[in-house]
Amino acid sequence: MTTTYQHWIGGSWRAPLAGHYPVINPATEEVVGHAPEASGDEVAEAVAAARVAYEEWSRTDPRERAAVLDRIADLLTERGKELVPLLQAETGATLRVASTMQVPTAADRFRRYARGAVEPDVIPLAPQPVKASPLAPGGLISAAAVRRPVGVVGCITSYNFPIVNLAGKAAPALAMGNTVVAKPAPQDPLGCLELGPLLQEAGLPDGVFNVITGSGAAAGEALVGHPDVDMISFTGSTAVGRRIAQSAGETMKRTLMELGGKGAAIVLEDADETVITSAIRAVGTTWSFHSGQICTAPTRALVHRSLYEKVVAGLRRYAGALTVGDPVDNSTIVGPVISAAQRDRVETYIAGAREEGARVVVGGERPDVKTGFYVAPTLLADVAPDMTVAQEELFGPVVVAIPFEDEDEAVRIANGTPYGLYDYVFGSDAGRAWALAARLRSGNVGINTVQRHPETPFGGFKESGVGRDGGSFGLHAYSELQSVVWPS
Repeated sequence: MTTTYQHWIGGSWRAPLAGHYPVINPATEEVVGHAPEASGDEVAEAVAAARVAYEEWSRTDPRERAAVLDRIADLLTERGKELVPLLQAETGATLRVASTMQVPTAADRFRRYARGAVEPDVIPLAPQPVKASPLAPGGLISAAAVRRPVGVVGCITSYNFPIVNLAGKAAPALAMGNTVVAKPAPQDPLGCLELGPLLQEAGLPDGVFNVITGSGAAAGEALVGHPDVDMISFTGSTAVGRRIAQSAGETMKRTLMELGGKGAAIVLEDADETVITSAIRAVGTTWSFHSGQICTAPTRALVHRSLYEKVVAGLRRYAGALTVGDPVDNSTIVGPVISAAQRDRVETYIAGAREEGARVVVGGERPDVKTGFYVAPTLLADVAPDMTVAQEELFGPVVVAIPFEDEDEAVRIANGTPYGLYDYVFGSDAGRAWALAARLRSGNVGINTVQRHPETPFGGFKESGVGRDGGSFGLHAYSELQSVVWPS
């Protein structure tokens, strides 16, 4: 039985005026459920509900907001077993990814910003003696910088980790006293819709959190263009980010955008066997972790020529050992990509790389799976830095291997794309890797690891985005600074 969902607006389900569209399981190609198709009027209704709710929520004691966010985390943890099958069905995530990194991570984010709600929001400034002027008498002037909520925040989320991505936006926004209108990715919005009544059950007042969905761009465009929306937080492609920036600029909305990535993993010539093994495993996550559908993936292996064939051989063995298949099967490592359109897009890039002279070391052909949108783990060697496959984000299980002669060339190649989200350095000299990180035009650099630190500011340089979230930086992202000045 599939469920037909409605919009979540003002604390209740609202039947869509424009009907529904099917959400498809990427592994079985069957219908998971039906999501509501938003009209401009329904987007406006959700924004109006958020605007009304803002007046009270923004003045709520931070301790009360913290208690609600804590209860949300509790309920997510309690309902995890119920949510995981739905999330797995609509995203195509493997059981390992869905059970460990979908619901638990979303709960962790609400828990983190329950603490964030009570973090100090006043920065006292030392009193300053000020001389008299035609403006005002002189004297000792005191001041403070205070974080204030932005207002109504439109959260437009990505399809790879739907509720995790939404939690990463909504939790700090709510902690700061903002209200939210969420517009999930069209491919897998059902788990996000389920959050509506869950947040209400946790004690969130009606209208503070709203969810509208749509199969195309119209709902998101209406949200971005609405004059009563004060901020847009978006995760997705750079192409869509550009359009959002243009539209948001019409009303000078605050924007926070985490966009595309083309991560470079630089393997230096001083890497010993342990470091080389770590590098191979790290690059291999492009195949083994959610089929490469992650913006931080190290999709470009930049390897010193002295180690190049050794690393390519190691990557070939790694990819060849991965099980591709039904994500419900616990032995599956590589599941499907999100849609037929995305599968076809990735296959087009692989075909183009062949035509440009790249060598297909492993993969490159569609897996022999009866149903579903699968791409085989693919390794492309002898790739030139200016090839399309080395320049553009594929968002699939494809790694390109590029040799370099020296550190300067490695930096030029790493910095030679429009992106700058997450790069990696693998070498035996951590001090050298630290110095090299300073030369990378990237918002994040991992040294000998692809592990993340939850408190770091996350975001990108260049066309990989605008702004930073994560940890306490997320509270800054969803607040405005107000200066308050008074005579001592």
